[in-house]
Amino acid sequence: MDIIIFLTEQWLLVSLMCVLVYIYLWREKSKAGASLSVHQVTALVNKGESVLVDIRDAAEFKVGHIVDAINIPHNKVEKQLADFAKFQGKTIILVDKMGQHTGNAGRLLRAQGYDVVRLDGGIADWQGQNLPLVK
Repeated sequence: MDIIIFLTEQWLLVSLMCVLVYIYLWREKSKAGASLSVHQVTALVNKGESVLVDIRDAAEFKVGHIVDAINIPHNKVEKQLADFAKFQGKTIILVDKMGQHTGNAGRLLRAQGYDVVRLDGGIADWQGQNLPLVK
């Protein structure tokens, strides 16, 4: 009951907090690069102007990954920045399980000057669309 009383009496503060949280989440998401649907990713890959970087752990990558994806686990992206030099001039498409790790990797790569986008929904959305995986 106390929380209901607080929310009704302090509605302005609660509203302001909700707006600030939304703005924070939106800015963090945008810093990591644009989100692309599975169809947009497929079109970009087919043009040959991009490279898929799967940032899941090696064990998850071996279970199934998108054709021609390169595996660099999210916790090793910073250590392996030199490996990304060969992708200069191409769009780097980050893929993870559900979108939870692409933010940090995307911000890091964008700070280094790379063109980075994210697969919206990660590999889970890819599988949900019944698109093929290499095992």
